[in-house]
Amino acid sequence: MGEFPKPDNFGRELFRARHKYDLYMSGAPISTIVMAGAPARDAILASLSGRIQKAGSPHIGLATVLVGDDAPSRKYVASKHTTAQSIGIESVQVELPATATQAELEDAVSRLANDPQVHGVLVQLPLPSHLDTDAVLQLIPADKDVDGLTEQSLGRLVRDVPGHVSCTPLGVLRLLQHYGIATSGKHAVVIGRSTLVGLPLSVLLARKGIDATVTLAHSRTENLAAICQTADIVISATGVARSITAEHVAPGATVIDVGISRTESGIVGDVDAVSVTGIAGALTPMPGGTGIMTVACLMENTVNAAAMQGVQV
Repeated sequence: MGEFPKPDNFGRELFRARHKYDLYMSGAPISTIVMAGAPARDAILASLSGRIQKAGSPHIGLATVLVGDDAPSRKYVASKHTTAQSIGIESVQVELPATATQAELEDAVSRLANDPQVHGVLVQLPLPSHLDTDAVLQLIPADKDVDGLTEQSLGRLVRDVPGHVSCTPLGVLRLLQHYGIATSGKHAVVIGRSTLVGLPLSVLLARKGIDATVTLAHSRTENLAAICQTADIVISATGVARSITAEHVAPGATVIDVGISRTESGIVGDVDAVSVTGIAGALTPMPGGTGIMTVACLMENTVNAAAMQGVQV
């Protein structure tokens, strides 16, 4: 046989993919990079702290609303306040009993939404079942929606105008950036189409400047494993424990685990890490991966919210 012809871009990618496949089939394991969330989180917080100090430590206000006495929610809110204070953000917590009425909750949120000293408003979810979550969230102005959960925020994301991206999708992007995972021109398969993670993440990855080619898969997607095998980046956010296995991952691909399940053996993710390790080029752990990023990204959104509202920071 003669020499291979000089490949065009498609041919070059195909050649690289074949090389990775041949390497895998030869039995030589790929050294899988563990994309731990802590280093990326710490880098974000250090950058924000420096940004605030450089601006002369202006007032930046974050307010949270907690309804009821759910222990995990209380612990999560406490971590947000601790982190905020550690980087120079002033925070206030509004607490209401689990018996609070819709009117009482809406009044509390409206007061924060209209307070010029509060730049970011976060309602801790889930709310008690008798409360209308959507009605409450829509009271938060888009500029103050630091959780990125309102219809306005999602609309801004789709329209590619300034706004706040929900913290989990933003955390995934920041992890990819921290570990130097290329996205431009790469094929990313996002599994799960929720408005909290999958849908906004697919839009975010396709944004100009990030430039991934995105396939959004879901529970009705046929031949999911075959589709994932074509991906440079596989991101699963379904909450189905260990549903992503070696058959879903092309050699050298990056695998991001967003889903979380609580089993008798502890917390596990969507990805069967044992199966995928040695095939994936990079993999987020669960726990210790994407979940760690959410509070840091909330702080990023809060600082940006203050800037959008006229604070010099």
